Amino acid sequence: MLTVIGEALVDVVQRPSGVTAHVGGSPLNVAVGLARLDHPVQFIGRFGKDTYGDSIAAHLRSSSVMVPLPPDENPTSVATALVNDDGAATYTFELAWELPGLAARLPFMLQGTSLLHTGSIATMLEPGAGEVLAAVEHAHPNATISFDPNCRPSIIEDREYARGHVERFVALADVVKASDEDLEWLYPGVDVLESARRWLKLGGDGGPAIVVVTRGAEGPWGVTAAGEASIRAPKVEVADTVGAGDSFMAALLSAVVDHGLAGAQNREELRGISLGILEGILDHAARAAAVTVSRPGANPPTRAELNALNQPEPEANVERQP
Repeated sequence: MLTVIGEALVDVVQRPSGVTAHVGGSPLNVAVGLARLDHPVQFIGRFGKDTYGDSIAAHLRSSSVMVPLPPDENPTSVATALVNDDGAATYTFELAWELPGLAARLPFMLQGTSLLHTGSIATMLEPGAGEVLAAVEHAHPNATISFDPNCRPSIIEDREYARGHVERFVALADVVKASDEDLEWLYPGVDVLESARRWLKLGGDGGPAIVVVTRGAEGPWGVTAAGEASIRAPKVEVADTVGAGDSFMAALLSAVVDHGLAGAQNREELRGISLGILEGILDHAARAAAVTVSRPGANPPTRAELNALNQPEPEANVERQP
């Protein structure tokens, strides 16, 4: 069983031509992405007993994501984008993020979990962020921990505060993915790859096994104890980039599971992966993101869609740095 804990919300886009609403939230997108790659996954999050909450529940159900928590009495979180005639957007958020009573349920809900993923608003916005940290600490002795900060400066404006939360989760994680934009905001003036290298050493002997940086069309880069590798991004016609990072994260974790590296009992083996395995993981994740950007919205690929893609010559598509 894989577990994702974090926020679910509805993105409401208001244009002069009309209003559209889409289910979103970075952790929710990762849960859907993992389920579409044929992994049993549960999503621990919250949404309300309202129309938007019903749409979130239906979206998760349609991808066979298990939802152990029922809707609560608070309104479903909403992100509203006001788009003018020039395409420029301004955002407002109505967020409710807390999971009261979660600590008492954790032993039951996390039983059998081999990998727990979290990130984004859920790890920074209180009171829920403290509950998520407790869940990670509870799962750590038995499960692989993964984390994606997916920073939202428009919500969490205090950079120092955000940096403290991020580094707390990075130190507990085995697999970390961040965008170059995340790292540029968290550590202004510092080369993003150097920031990622520092994360690999965060927490002393217990830091992450893998740190990956996504760089848009430039392709992803990763670092492990064995060295560094980068993959050229597949060339596709871009419809939009909504959910691309979340599809990448889901496929990255899927590859870790497929290699038999999930679970705390495999933590040392994960730390010792070769550059060849890292390259394969990056390539798999980049291809999933490419499928997502080739079509509108946060629409991650299925395993069958990924398997149908032609594989490149590995040595022609990678750069290594021991």
